[in-house]
Amino acid sequence: MTTHEVVNQVPPLAGYDAADDAALLAGLDREGAGWSAPALRELGRLAGTQEAAELGRLANEHPPVLRTHDRYGHRIDEVEFHPAWHELMRTAVEHGLHAAPWADDRPGAHVARAARFYTWRADAGHGCPISMTYAAVPALRHAPELAARYEPLLTATSYDAGLRAPQTKRGLLAGMSMTEKQGGSDVRANTTAAHPEPDGSYRLVGHKWFTSAPMCDLFLTLAQAPGGLTCFLVPRVLPDGTRNALRLMRLKDKLGNRSNASAEIEYEHAVAWRVGDEGRGVRTILDMVNLTRLDCVIGAAAGMRQGVLAAVHHATHRRAFGAHLVQQPLMRNVLADLAIESEAATTLMLRLAGATDRAARGDAGEGAFRRIALAIGKYWVCKRWPGHAAEALECLGGNGYVEESGMPRLFRESPLNSIWEGSGNVAALDVLRALTREPATLDAFSAEVAAAAGGDARLDAAAKQVRDELARPDDLEVRARRVVERLALVLQGALLVRHGHPAVADAFCATRLGGDHGQAYGTLPSGVDFAAIIDRATARTA
Repeated sequence: MTTHEVVNQVPPLAGYDAADDAALLAGLDREGAGWSAPALRELGRLAGTQEAAELGRLANEHPPVLRTHDRYGHRIDEVEFHPAWHELMRTAVEHGLHAAPWADDRPGAHVARAARFYTWRADAGHGCPISMTYAAVPALRHAPELAARYEPLLTATSYDAGLRAPQTKRGLLAGMSMTEKQGGSDVRANTTAAHPEPDGSYRLVGHKWFTSAPMCDLFLTLAQAPGGLTCFLVPRVLPDGTRNALRLMRLKDKLGNRSNASAEIEYEHAVAWRVGDEGRGVRTILDMVNLTRLDCVIGAAAGMRQGVLAAVHHATHRRAFGAHLVQQPLMRNVLADLAIESEAATTLMLRLAGATDRAARGDAGEGAFRRIALAIGKYWVCKRWPGHAAEALECLGGNGYVEESGMPRLFRESPLNSIWEGSGNVAALDVLRALTREPATLDAFSAEVAAAAGGDARLDAAAKQVRDELARPDDLEVRARRVVERLALVLQGALLVRHGHPAVADAFCATRLGGDHGQAYGTLPSGVDFAAIIDRATARTA
């Protein structure tokens, strides 16, 4: 008798187009980047291969290693990566997922980039240096001479690994170094000192508690100059080819994001150049922070999409109790609920990318909308991902709890985006700051929601409720999370009512706005069109 016959196991999720996503493609066209669809589909087919999945697996199973010294005792401060990491990075840079939109005059360039960043998710870790390189450009433009020197290399679509003088490389990567152990999000408490030199440069002395992707070529950092907290550009290698005095002390042992190195570093009189005026460091680097926050939303939306694909694929091929799981009513409820959350996140992230694109081209109204909606989205979409990842994992049962399924890695990644660039409280308070200090942001938000007025009574009622919440000035800070959650749900509801699939919009408004929903996923009410929602999410990939 055969003792080990493999039956009822699910085939690998491979050989599909990861860009074949109805919400993604509709939003791409709606936000002015329909011209980029062919390139997106090309990347999507690559992202859906078994080879891409294997690169992600290898990059995480062989995490980076710190090499502080060479064999002779010379200080080198290098990070050694598995070849899979470099292949992932090469693909991302060559497809323009980094700073390429800043060199592209076509309307929708930032939307096209957001869609590609969302689609190429074989590994989340390598997205960190890609994101920071994208975000560094507008901050660097506060120093026109530095921007003229480095921006063409930051936007170049050539991945050129290794520490060499920046001007000798075909392409550069940029990072960010702000956090210190005594301050965390309170960067004004930073103690790293910047001492001016006669030649106009500065020398930095201090310790940074979290500096991700320390193998980048350039870093934007904050330090206390004579005029106050200031932003600086710090190269890893100086123009003459010598190593800058930026010491890698250790790599962090993180919950997830293990393919990416995050280091504690020390500046030992490191050479730096000022970016922006002294004392204006926070204002300067916020141009970078806001764009990395956008990528937090994109990454969380992409993670939800991965979870939906994995869950529906498993349920489509796995049989239990006499039928495929996808045919079981309660499993269909769970899958549809996950798909609703995913589409709401994807639709919002594309709207934010569109606002970013138009704001970069001088649209003040879109700039005001982005200011508040980005903080709202950063709070809510990133908060929703961990629960979504857990439920998607559970759809695979015990198989989902095993590393080989890829679901534990997805789950470990899920808390990061809520922490990176300001945890939940920071994001929620930033929304309140925008509302109280920049009235145009509330006007822009209200106009966006008003465009969907009359489309769904539950949305209209929720919009009134959130207006009433904002009209109460007492204990607003205590209620910040509640208020921002309601703002997020109303905004997502308005976007889905206007642009989403009718079944998705109806179910979203019934459950997220109308209150007909339990605490867990899979508690959609009877009458929801589960088939339409699941088919829209994964028709060609299941």
